[in-house]
Amino acid sequence: MPQSKKVPFWRSLQTKFAMTYILIVAAVLILLNTYPVMVSQDLAYRSKETSMQNQAAVLASALATGPEALTAEGAARTVELLLGSLGVTRIVVTDPNGLVLCDFQEGTARTDTTGQYALFWELVTALQGNDVFRSGYADGVFHSRAAVPVTYRSMTQGAVYLYEYDAEQGAMLQGIQTNLRFISLVICLVTLVMGVVFAKALTRRIALLLGAIRTVREGEYSHRVSMGGGDELSRLADEFNELTGRLQTTEEVRRRFVSDASHELKTPLASIRLLTDSILQADHMDSETAREFLTDIGDEAERLTRITEKLLTLTRLDTAPAAAAVPVDVGAVVERVEHMLTPLARAVEVELELRLQPGCLIAATEDELYQIAFNLMENAVKYNLPGGKVYVTLQGDARQVRLRVEDTGVGIPEEDLPKIFDRFYRVDKARSRAAGGTGLGLSIVWDTVRRYGGTVTARRREPEGTCFEVVFPRLAEKGGTQR
Repeated sequence: MPQSKKVPFWRSLQTKFAMTYILIVAAVLILLNTYPVMVSQDLAYRSKETSMQNQAAVLASALATGPEALTAEGAARTVELLLGSLGVTRIVVTDPNGLVLCDFQEGTARTDTTGQYALFWELVTALQGNDVFRSGYADGVFHSRAAVPVTYRSMTQGAVYLYEYDAEQGAMLQGIQTNLRFISLVICLVTLVMGVVFAKALTRRIALLLGAIRTVREGEYSHRVSMGGGDELSRLADEFNELTGRLQTTEEVRRRFVSDASHELKTPLASIRLLTDSILQADHMDSETAREFLTDIGDEAERLTRITEKLLTLTRLDTAPAAAAVPVDVGAVVERVEHMLTPLARAVEVELELRLQPGCLIAATEDELYQIAFNLMENAVKYNLPGGKVYVTLQGDARQVRLRVEDTGVGIPEEDLPKIFDRFYRVDKARSRAAGGTGLGLSIVWDTVRRYGGTVTARRREPEGTCFEVVFPRLAEKGGTQR
């Protein structure tokens, strides 16, 4: 028996399941660590844009009080008045040429930049008449810049520049990121543990099924798998148990069939060998005795032929595909069988009586239908009593065709009725052998009838004898069968 190869670790279902589980959770964690931070940054950006542009607009409106040009003193005085409410890190006010009029950083006026050109991009853009806002987040700090022009009646008098260094909101965002990373780490650890546990639980059940398959492969068809859960794997286990049950039944039937076939073939072979040994060992055997022995050998050879032919028929029914069905008149086939069996019936003093309804068509082959009728009617004749009768009735309705074969013989005991369609089963073995029976005729009938969608049953006939009834789907007028 070849040994099963061990699956490499990286190709095992357990590894694949765990890796798939981990990759899915990793993708979710990446999304968890990026999307909330991006949304928070965007909200902070929009909030600062609105706030700082409004603050810059308020300051620019306070500076633009008349047609006079902005002065350093006036600009500084106005900024000082609004400085407490603005809450920014730096405020710069310039004239139309970009010269710094006043510069306040963290609430303190700077004098080193007064009178110099402010070369900030935001201020240059604002002096061109545009509102500007720009914000960035780096190293846990928001850096935001806003600039607006100071205008009076569409005349640019200067520009206002605001800069905010916000470490507090940056720290909040950084705290969110830290918490998300911690949560992600915990989820990763839990996911890793759960992934391994789930993978082991899944593959343990699959390994149980795999081990059961190996056990059955070695011939132990009675092995069953017990698996709960109510999921697909438990359904698979149920299907496996059902399959092994069928295999066990098939194997038991096969072994019994081989044993019975061997026994049935061994008996005539032993008789032939005994008779031939008797002939060979007899030095002076008269011709009459020799002829008797040879006749017995011929009978046993004929019996071997019958057994072999019926075994071949059963093998063909088991393996070969069904022949193409054609419309067959059951009544015509039964009449042919009756014609063939009439000499045998007269020899054993049995009367055949037919009651056939015309026009009973089924879909089958004529040869196999002939075999069904022949086996049933021949048995009814062979196992009847002298002076007995065989009643063959054919009836049909809109859906079915019934063929009933009844005899007035000794009948079949009730306990034997469920077994009479088994191969090699005989109720009275001594009488069956005397009548030339093989125990295979009814098995052939059973298999052939089922092949064409019919059923066959047997029951005791009152007051005496046995009744066999075969039911076929009736052939429809256009060639189909009635269901």
